[in-house]
Order: sequence, then C-alpha cells, then structure tokens
Amino acid sequence: MTDLRELRAGLRAGVRGEVDFGVTARALTTMDASNYRRVPLGVVSPRDADDVAATLAVCREHGVPVVPRGGGTSIAGQATGTGVVLDLTRHMNRLLSLDPETRTAVVQPGLVLDRLQEAAAPHGLRFGPDPSTHSRCTLGGMIGNNSCGSHSVAWGTTADNVRELSVITPRGERLRPGPGWAGAPAGLRELVEGELARLRTGFPELPRRISGYALDALLPERGADVARSFCGSEGTLGVLTEAVVELVRAPRARALAVLAYADESGAAEAAAGLLAHRPLTVEGMAADLVPASVDLPRGGAWLFVETGGDTEGEARARAETIVRAADVVDSLVVTDPARQRVLWRIREDASGTATRMPDGTEAWPGWEDCAVPPARLGAYLRDFRGLLAAHGLRGAPYGHFGDGCIHVRIDFDLLTEPGIARFRTFSGELADLVVAHGGSLSGEHGDGQARAELLPRMYGPEMVALFERVKGVWDPDDLLNPGMLVRPEPLDANLRFAVLPREPVDVAFGYPADGGDFSAAVRRCVGVAKCRTESVSGPAVMCPSFRATGREEHSTRGRARLLHEMLAGELVTDGWRSTEVRDALDLCLSCKGCRSDCPVGVDMATYKAEFLHHHYAGRRRPAAHYAMGRLPLWLGWVARTRSAALVNAGASVAPLARAAKRLGGIAGEREIPRLAGEPFTRWWRGRRAAVPAGSGALVVLWPDTFTEHLSPSVGRAAVRVLEAAGLRVALPPTLRLAGARSPVGDARSRSALRLLSARRGRVCCGLTYISTGQLDRARAVLRRTLDLMEPVLATDAPVVVLEPSCAATLRTDAPELLHDDPRAAQLAARVRTFAETLEQYAPDWTPPSLDRPVAGQTHCHQHAVLGDTADRRLRAAAGLTGDLSGGCCGLAGDFGFERGHYEVSVACAEDQLLPAVRQAPRNALILADGYSCRTQLAQLADVRGRHLAEALAEALEENP
Repeated sequence: MTDLRELRAGLRAGVRGEVDFGVTARALTTMDASNYRRVPLGVVSPRDADDVAATLAVCREHGVPVVPRGGGTSIAGQATGTGVVLDLTRHMNRLLSLDPETRTAVVQPGLVLDRLQEAAAPHGLRFGPDPSTHSRCTLGGMIGNNSCGSHSVAWGTTADNVRELSVITPRGERLRPGPGWAGAPAGLRELVEGELARLRTGFPELPRRISGYALDALLPERGADVARSFCGSEGTLGVLTEAVVELVRAPRARALAVLAYADESGAAEAAAGLLAHRPLTVEGMAADLVPASVDLPRGGAWLFVETGGDTEGEARARAETIVRAADVVDSLVVTDPARQRVLWRIREDASGTATRMPDGTEAWPGWEDCAVPPARLGAYLRDFRGLLAAHGLRGAPYGHFGDGCIHVRIDFDLLTEPGIARFRTFSGELADLVVAHGGSLSGEHGDGQARAELLPRMYGPEMVALFERVKGVWDPDDLLNPGMLVRPEPLDANLRFAVLPREPVDVAFGYPADGGDFSAAVRRCVGVAKCRTESVSGPAVMCPSFRATGREEHSTRGRARLLHEMLAGELVTDGWRSTEVRDALDLCLSCKGCRSDCPVGVDMATYKAEFLHHHYAGRRRPAAHYAMGRLPLWLGWVARTRSAALVNAGASVAPLARAAKRLGGIAGEREIPRLAGEPFTRWWRGRRAAVPAGSGALVVLWPDTFTEHLSPSVGRAAVRVLEAAGLRVALPPTLRLAGARSPVGDARSRSALRLLSARRGRVCCGLTYISTGQLDRARAVLRRTLDLMEPVLATDAPVVVLEPSCAATLRTDAPELLHDDPRAAQLAARVRTFAETLEQYAPDWTPPSLDRPVAGQTHCHQHAVLGDTADRRLRAAAGLTGDLSGGCCGLAGDFGFERGHYEVSVACAEDQLLPAVRQAPRNALILADGYSCRTQLAQLADVRGRHLAEALAEALEENP
C-alpha cells in the first residue's frame, strides 16, 4: 500500500512546482469530459522537464501511476486516474518560439491552442487542426489524442502537423521522437521490423483512424516517423514536454456556404462528393441541434462548407461553385466574418448542447466520434439510426461529415443497472457496425476507457497484443495512464454517476429544467470547459473569475466538479458544510454568464445561492451578508428616518468610514456610495400630486432598491421618456388591503378609512438576499411582493424594471424559488426591460436623435437572462453607433464590495469594461444600465456611466 506521506514528501523534495494532495486539487481532477471518474492521490504542477522527470522517478519508486493532463476536455476518460495527475497547464504553457520562414513553432504541452493561433496570425499562419474546444484545449492534449477539428479535410490531424517531440519516458530517458526512427526507445525498431506484414495490412485506410497506436507510421515507406506514431498514444507511452509543430498558410479571406438538405442522410451522402473542390471544411449537423432562433436556409440538415481565397471575391466564387455542384434544398453563402462566427458557434457548442435532448432528457458521450470512409457515411448513419431505435435510444449526430467522422451524444441511462447493461450491449453492437463499414471506433477523441475494451473487434487480438508489446517497450513498469488503450478497464466501470445520491436532495430552488433534482442540475456540467477560456469576444460573459485568477476552482466547471464531489460524499465528506466548496464559490460573481454561455446552461449563480443557504443554516454568516445582503432593509430605514444626509456625512469622515467598512465586511479600498437625499418614490409622489397621470397605455415602473435609494435620477429619466412615448406610468401599490384591491398607480392608498385593514410594504425582487444565500428571507420578501402586486397582475400592464439584475431576478430566480406559487410565474411573464417596453407598447414612438458613438458594457444579467435585442434596436433608432463590450464589470452587486474580493473585482473590470471605455472616442456616450457597472466605472476610472433612459431623457430636455 502506498505511503502517502512518503510519496508527498518525496515529490515536494524533488519538484519545484506545486505538489497538492488536498481535497480541492483532487476533486477538480476526478473527471474530464467523459462519463468516467477516478479519484487521484494528488496533483503535481511541474515547472519544467526536470520537474516531470523528478515526478516520474518518485512515482516509479512508490509504484504510483502518473496521468498527464492538459485542459481536461478528453471525452473517453483518458485524462483521469487514481495516481498522481500531472497538470501541465499551470507552468508548462508557453510558446517558446515561432519561425515564420520555416513555418514552425516550438510549444510546451500546456499551451492553449488559441494562444498559438493568436501568435501565428500576424504572420498569416495558423496551426491546422482546430477542435471545437480550441479556446481551452492544449497542444499536449491534442498530441495525446491526435485531435483534428473542422479543418481536417484541408490540413489533416495533429499527427500530420507535428515535426518533432521532446518526451520523457517513465524510466526517465529523454527522447526526441521524429522521422527516420529518431527518438525511438530501445527495442521499438526491432519489434516493428518483425511485424511489417501485420502493420501493412492491419490498419483500415480512412482519414480519421485514431483508435489504437499509430504503428503504421513506423513503416519504412512512411518514413519510420516516431513522433507521428506517438501522437494519439493518450499519455500511455511517455510524457510530452515540448513539441515542434508545423504551421499552415491561412487564407486571407473566407466564405461559408451553408448547404441545406432534407435530412442528415442526404447531407452525409453529399459530403464526400464535395471534397474534389478542396474545401476547408465539410461539417454537418441536423435541425435537432440548431436553435430555432438561428436563421439558416430551409431544410432538415446542413453542411457548413468553408472556402478560402486571397480576396473575398475569390473565396465567395469558390463557395458558389460548391453550391452549384451540390444538390441542395436551399443554400446561403456568408462572407461577413461576424456572421460566420455566429454560425460556427452553433457547431462548436454542439458538444455541449447535444447533452440535452429537445425534451430535456440527458444524453452522454461514450460513442462520441466513430469514423467511417466518407463515401459510406450515409449508409452508416442509416444503420446507426436503426441500431438506436432497436435499443430505444436517441441521439443527435453531427460532426465532420467530409471525413466520415460523426459525433453524437446518446440518452443512455447510466444511473440504473438495466440502463448500464443496455449501454454495454449497445456499445458492442455499435463497434461491430462501425467495423462492418470499414471504420474506426475513434475518429478524433481517442479510445480511453470508453472504447479500448472493444479494440479487438476492430483490430483483432493479434494486433491488440502487439499494442501491448509496444506499450511494454516504452513503459515496462506500466506507470503511465494504466487501463487506457491496452489492458483496459471495462467500459462500464468507474462511471461518474455511480457515486451520486439516488434520491433527490432537499433544496430550496425548484430546478424546473432538471425535474427539481439538484444532482441532475450539477450533472449538467459535462466538462467541455467553455468556462476556461482566457478571453471572450462579443457579448460573452462566462467565466470572469477564471479569467481573473486562471485557476480551475474558479471556473464554472471546477465549481461544478466540487459540487459533484460534495454530493458523492467520498472525497468532500462534510456536505453542505464543506469549506472547499465554499471557498471555490466565494469568487463566483453570480454574473449568470454560465446560464447563457455554457452550452448546457449550468447556472452557477443559483447553485451558489443554494449552497450558501445550506452552508450557513443556523450559523453566523459573514458580515457582508448582513451589511449588503440586507441592503433593502437598511436603506429603507434610512429613507423612513430621512437620515441620508447624516449617513453621507459619516461616510465622508475617513475614520468613521473605515470603521463602518470593517464592521460591514466591506473592502477597505472601496468608497461607500452616497445615498440619494430624495428617494425616487418620494419624488414620484410629489410629482404625481402636481402632474396628473396621462391617458396612454398603463405601464408599472418597478422602484428597485438601487433606483429608489442610490440613483433615483434613472427612475426620473425613465418616467420622462415613457411619458414622452405616450405611456401612462404607475408605481406598484405599497398597501395590501384585506378584502379589497388597492389601486394601481400611486404607490399608496387614498382611502384612509381602509388603512386599519392594510399592511404596508415595498415591492422587492429579493436579489441581495438570493445572491447571499438568505433564501428564507428572499422567499418572505417575494411573497410579500406578490401580495402587493396582485392588483397589477389583475391588469394586463407590463412591469418595467430598470435595473437589469432585478429584472433577471424577477424573470428567473423568483419563479424558481417560489415554484409553488403561480403568481411568481405570472409576474415573471410581465417583466420588461426599459427598451422592451418602448418597443412593445410604444412602437410608433421615435426616440430623440443622439448621433454619438457608444461604449460600455452590456450588463451580465441582461446578456444571460434578458437579452439585449430591443436595446440594440432602440440605440440604433436614437442614432447611437457601436457595440457594447461583454464580460462582467466585476462589482456584481455586493461581490466587489466584499472584503477579499477587490483585486479580482478590478481584474474583471480590466478584462473588458475598462479597456472599452479607455479606447472609446472622446465624444462617446458611456452606457451602463446597471448600478454596479456605473459604480465600478466611477470608482475605478472616474467615468460617469449612464442608463440609456438618462441619455434619452437629456436629449428630450434639449429637444422637447
């Protein structure tokens, strides 16, 4: 039995990088993007090749397996293990050199593919293979799996683009694999030369044959290329420490032909015929993976065929030639790069979106990427569909039709014994079907545990025995990634769902998309790790905390992994009281970016609120939860006592401000915001007494806490604009009257005779209570709000919410928290943003002309929950040009004010918001509809951000 103390001590003595045997590090690496789970002993993050060699030496001495790991996006289980995980992403992640003349680059294994592409782009170059995970997968992982991507019809697999490798064998030998037997371990050449006949006849000829070891690359007629044969070995032969890769010339212009077919079989049968035109891609997908909102040519399935050229015209001409040659139902040729990115994003997100069937049923990898000769793809798909039907299974195929490689997630039942038995039976029958069509069990992602058991069906027992002998030459101690490729574990062992509770966990939120099951919600994260991107483009938000720290535990995936282990109870043993889960969630901004940007809709903000609710049940909370989590309560007291001036005066005295921040758990670097001298509703009552209500359509303006107490100018501006648009503005009632309905429109009751039966209160969405996990209080606040809103719900008036975070809370969190109260769903359906209200209820109104560029940031909750289509149209109608950035401002309600969060808050602001504002033209209007965004701009950049309502109201004042 391994002595963990001796192992840990030996590693720490010999390795300069991090050695972490803690619960968090281990929990984060129990899974990759597959169906499998293994609990490692510890994680080592080597700084260089010497650290790798030292780790191998210590683990060999103790008989402990080693698993090299990159981005952890492998889909067959090969990035998991029970020994020591080598995390090659933390330090060994550099681009060492790039030579435009020879078109080569020297990379470390932990380098993310997109970083290489960014460095190569100024030279007109790129690395050819580009998996859909290009924003987070690493070069080492691509070499380990022989990854391909959508451009493989033009530029091949990773093995086709590798020139030379630097590898450390399990016994510490440093080799430089390359052509001509360069870098071969002792005994490999003799073994291969004794098996030439078998190697010449035992491998199917097809472009996407990834399964098994690529021993045919060692044939003399193929250059005896040891580097090429090492590609796809899944970390079982040696540890890669460096690679020389080849770059290709990128076309200066591209066009995308979208070819529509009646069904996927039609698209599959057409794909091979397009290869003669030398396209860059021939990707296919069917309607069941395409959002209804996407504007594609009419049809049931599509091929995405990309062409290149020196000019846009040349690329378009090639695309149009392909359209003419294709027998299509309909077609579209796109040359606009932004539109192309939107379309490609649909294809790239399919690995996540495919994990949920249209009815919400879960679907899983396992038979993710079989490949057959392209000319047989149509026939194979028909047989594949028939096999699914015979087993009562469903799946949505998509993928690299031009290479005959199909990705699919299938709705296996991996939670019950009968379901797992069917998974096993189906896997064997599908393997036989693939082989019957001359295919490969893996066409991109490797065999791992998912398919290695079935390799004898593809290669026969003699070839598999040869694989074992080759493994023995490289790794005689079976140290590296045992159980993968050779001598594999059963494909139905180590399933990651086996450890989860079988009964639903008692939770506060309803989780309607997951049948009320918190375990099912956590299972949404399949590990494709889109949250681990180091940069975002366009309006994307997820995951700002990971971009700020670069640490896995601060990604959406990392937090989901910890929650998974919390539910499992094997590694994280103290359940809801877990400090490991609490610490990982602490830097979650609750931006909700994952709700929209994660391909499977993980909602970590909700999971965080749920966890905090249970974690602090019956216990003292952090000071910030009382100070800022109950902000509506404190600000209400200030308003009732009319003490805003006194509070502001105290906050301006440095010693008092320091004491208040210390007491309230507020970061010392933060300024305490000033309170408004006159709350919005007080201004409203005075104005309503002097100005009678209009006669237009009724809209109810929601007086959220921030508008009410901190920025009433936004409320006043909204009233000005809404009334200018011909709408009649009202505020929600503040009295609930027994046996009668209170009036809508004056924020109070005029009937003093009925006051004895009334209960006073103010509407509130409960946002601050929810974000701090005070869910019992949030429920009470929301029920009181629904009582007050009953008169409004009896009308058909929309509820206009100016603060995006409050609108998002009412639209999603409230009905999910009060899932037993139908009024919450009724209120959610009434919620409108400021721009939506004008568009839907004053469609003929023309806004004043501002004629200025804009800069700033779309509020993260608006992006994730509400959408900004109406805002974009309103800005365009007002003559405002340009787009707002994505990301999160970093203040995120109470997050950026809480002690210990300041540095991460600033880093989040520096990711998108502050650079966008600094680069804006001098006459740009800085838009920020969220109070947090405006506060962050004021405190970090001394810039005044404005709500769109304020900008329009000012223009109306200038030009009535």
